[in-house]
Amino acid sequence: MSGEPDLWCTYAAVRTLAWLGRTDEMTGPRETAAYLAGHRNADGGYAWSRGMLSDAWATFYCTQGLRDMGRQVSHLDVTAQWVERTWSGAAYAMLPGQGPDVWATHFSTRTAVELCGGSLPDGGRLLDWLAELQCADGGLSWTPEDARRGNADVRACYYGVMAWRAAVRAGVAGGPPWDVEALVLWLSDRQDDQGGFRFSPQAEVPCLWATYRAVGALDALGQAPRDPQGCRDWVMRLRGPSGAFVRWAGYDVEDVWASFCAVGTLKALNVPLDAVSDAVVARIAQLSCPQGGYTYREPRAAADALSTSAAVLSADPGQVDPGAVRWLEGCQLPNEGGVMYMPGRGSEIRCTLWALAAGAFADDPSARTRIADWLAFLQNPDGGFGYWEGRGSDMVSTTAALETTALLGTGHAVVDTAAATAFLDSCRRLDAEPHAYGNVPGAAPTLRAGLQAGRALGLLGHEVTEAIDALLTRHRVRSGGFANEGNRVPDLLSTYEAVLAADRASLPVDIPHLRAFLGRVRSAAGTAWSPLAPGSGGPLADCLGTLLARRADDPGVTLPALALS
Repeated sequence: MSGEPDLWCTYAAVRTLAWLGRTDEMTGPRETAAYLAGHRNADGGYAWSRGMLSDAWATFYCTQGLRDMGRQVSHLDVTAQWVERTWSGAAYAMLPGQGPDVWATHFSTRTAVELCGGSLPDGGRLLDWLAELQCADGGLSWTPEDARRGNADVRACYYGVMAWRAAVRAGVAGGPPWDVEALVLWLSDRQDDQGGFRFSPQAEVPCLWATYRAVGALDALGQAPRDPQGCRDWVMRLRGPSGAFVRWAGYDVEDVWASFCAVGTLKALNVPLDAVSDAVVARIAQLSCPQGGYTYREPRAAADALSTSAAVLSADPGQVDPGAVRWLEGCQLPNEGGVMYMPGRGSEIRCTLWALAAGAFADDPSARTRIADWLAFLQNPDGGFGYWEGRGSDMVSTTAALETTALLGTGHAVVDTAAATAFLDSCRRLDAEPHAYGNVPGAAPTLRAGLQAGRALGLLGHEVTEAIDALLTRHRVRSGGFANEGNRVPDLLSTYEAVLAADRASLPVDIPHLRAFLGRVRSAAGTAWSPLAPGSGGPLADCLGTLLARRADDPGVTLPALALS
């Protein structure tokens, strides 16, 4: 159990308390505000955790969370400048240089307008792009390209409608840029006879996340569900023993996002919240972390797929806890075939890779088929993959998808390999050193992106030995380890990727050089992410350090492909 605060959970907790008018009852408000503010990078954007790149989602969550707490958000002018860098010319991307999608467009539009008080680079073009999200059946999709594939989802509808509403608040003239009657009809049809909503016609069960997004989109369009009383009753039936909520029938954890979605739904239905307020506030208090922020359930029980996979992978041979593997398998839940970071959330591609590497679903062909089908559905029109459904493509996720396909075996040929190769080629930086790649098209080249591209292309049948050898030589740090940029400051992730890629390409690994690096980052306290960050970096860093130490001791050890960033 990590017991660490999570940004998604923290935003959900704070937002729910704000909706209930109860932020003054928050546990550890000073620590939580510091936790949110601590995600800010020097570029003005915010990241999911320290050391990661700024992205539109984290930037909205942190700034909106601080605003909901009544805290001043520092240097909003710099944040506004970062948000503008994610503008693609038509809409917003999650990262500068990435393809735009409706997730990012929603977050960046609202950050720019509602939080930074600014304008939009081209409101008219944005409305044109939003209009192109409508599918032939009336629903909205993640991108115009996805819309042409008919891939509508209630989440995309909500994000599109809320982006339009924020644009109107910024002074952009015009009504909803869609056939509103068709959109309302499509959303209304997602309500089933139980009263809840499903993500799409293909979704297996109604859930609170889908219900909140559908009802919220309808409300923003001045509409209501076809059966509002049935919806209210369905939501109230999802109350657990404490009086807070579970996300769908049969799921036994009253987690933070279930209460977030339930309160959001009831609010959009104009249902008085007094009947649920006390129970939800009390439950959220149980989910607070001592160091500030929140996790999805009680911190002592708040396991996640990455940390659990790390524990399994780093356990001594013969000491693997079969219960941990079963827990990972329990993170494959209805509606999406991949493995969720935390149960009740959404399937995530890196978590799926880590879980399979840890041995999950080894003897469950039906579960493996579900993962394969999910991957096939997840591939974006540009050939790449994003972290989860509807996210823009990036190198980390695309490599993780190809590695996952390899672990599933030849019976699951789910990836369009030609399209995937085209996306990888789009990330190559021809204006930089040979074999240079960025995480997204146009991004600065890094060692990890280059090695991930090499591994991905190798899985696709390309010869990559020369490219990997050149990258390793360029980023080798004389004192030990490898650097993601240049060749001065080594880090754990880059060194792990370097040894993994060298082994894949049958290149020699300099064991004394590796041991020198490990000697600088490993101690009795655990493994640090870099020599500049002493102490344990947490369960993921400890896992990678343990696996590298095993590889240093035994040349027969095969490192699992654990894509992270």
